[in-house]
Amino acid sequence: MTTEVRVPTLGESVTEATVATWFKKPGDSVAVDEMLCELETDKVTVEVPSPVSGKLADIVAQEGDTVGVDALLANIAPAGEAGSETVEERPSAKKADDKAAAAASASGTEVKVMVPTLGESVSEATVATWFKNVGDSVAQDEMLCELETDKVSVEVPSPAAGVLGQILAEEGSTVQAGGQLAVLTSGDGAVKPAAEVPGDTQYDTPPAGNAGPKGDIEDAPSAKKAMAEAGLSRDQVSGSGRDGRVMKSDVSAAVSAAKSAPAPAAAPASAQRAPSPAEDAAREERVKMTRLRQTIAKRLKDAQNTAAMLTTYNEVDMTEVMSLRNTYKDQFEKKHGVRLGFMSFFTKACVHALKEVPEVNSEIDGTDVVYKNFVHMGIAAGTPQGLVVPVIRDVDQKSFAEIENEIGEKGKRARDGKLSMAEMQGGTFTISNGGVYGSLMSSPILNPPQSGILGMHKIQDRPMVINGKIEIRPMMYLALSYDHRVVDGKGAVTFLVRVKDALEDPRRLLMDL
Repeated sequence: MTTEVRVPTLGESVTEATVATWFKKPGDSVAVDEMLCELETDKVTVEVPSPVSGKLADIVAQEGDTVGVDALLANIAPAGEAGSETVEERPSAKKADDKAAAAASASGTEVKVMVPTLGESVSEATVATWFKNVGDSVAQDEMLCELETDKVSVEVPSPAAGVLGQILAEEGSTVQAGGQLAVLTSGDGAVKPAAEVPGDTQYDTPPAGNAGPKGDIEDAPSAKKAMAEAGLSRDQVSGSGRDGRVMKSDVSAAVSAAKSAPAPAAAPASAQRAPSPAEDAAREERVKMTRLRQTIAKRLKDAQNTAAMLTTYNEVDMTEVMSLRNTYKDQFEKKHGVRLGFMSFFTKACVHALKEVPEVNSEIDGTDVVYKNFVHMGIAAGTPQGLVVPVIRDVDQKSFAEIENEIGEKGKRARDGKLSMAEMQGGTFTISNGGVYGSLMSSPILNPPQSGILGMHKIQDRPMVINGKIEIRPMMYLALSYDHRVVDGKGAVTFLVRVKDALEDPRRLLMDL
């Protein structure tokens, strides 16, 4: 007898949800309380556990479906019974197994390469690059491919040693969490496909551009594609990868070197002509936006469309902060093992101001204003893949050393693409430092659903009137963008003045003034 899995109670005033991710497939064994799927509402994410142990017989509500409270999601059959639709019975699964069997040796063992867990609320990814081709030998834990989500890049290692028998998801295709990427043939029976068997005249000559310095070295697929687009031959690019393998960054370096090379003497003006549109198009480069860049673009535009966003400005004299830092930075680093920067001062100053102007640390939820009695500070960080915002939780309870240490550690992992989804969620206020890139003035865009973001800028010596005399002072412009629906102008200006006062006299932070 099967057991029904139904949508649980979703919370007050919430009547429906969307099926985000199934963690199990029909035919999979499940234990009691093991997570079957994840539902998303407009407020929270809800995980649905298995009410009994057994086998997932069938899935009634597919990913992307909208379901109401108590709607039927799936059926679970006792462990000893076959479900209404198992993996072996599904035509698509059988077809995939037949293809994999054709690519593998009869004596080898098939190993499925699956999409790993992508993080909380992330249900799909795009296959960015395959590092191996069908027929290549792979070692256990060797990287097979790289996936891109709207937040981070995920590398997929080989679950076993063997030969890559089949690629089921090509570069550029979208895959679901828990989906299958490829099939490996492991064990002593693993053989390469006929393409590499001597005597097959169809493949006696290897394809041009695939081999590196040695015949058995395969360049990265993204690098081969980039070489073709740039019109470069293999011998024009030096590989920096393992065993001389050419990576995409090597192609970019070769293209830059070619552009910086001395140009030939210009033709006489009478011989020059305007390039045609077709010639201009040939010199353009079209690159598909990554999922991370698409998500950044969407979220920033949504923030502008949703919030009544306004920015107010002020300037701060950094003399006292710089003096304090120079006085104690060596002792600070010696004791705490981390350098004393400016970000901890700004973080502390913002925490001080948020306590006085709590609406800046709030968010709008429908017709309610939710005030946060804690501060989870987002610190915007630029990475090669785009802007990310790691969150330092309960920063109002942390010391200068703890803040500096966590900012440094999270910033490094952000640049390496190693941040988890959980580390970039739940922020209540954000600081963005455009000054590190030389920005003198900007209007930062809100990070929804937050109601405030502080923009820091370049410190620049400027003449200022101090006690009736002109002095040169290190000045910085500050910008607070805020949601005018919940934060009034008075509150925004007060917040920025409190930040300014705390930075110009850091003793205020110690005395809570």
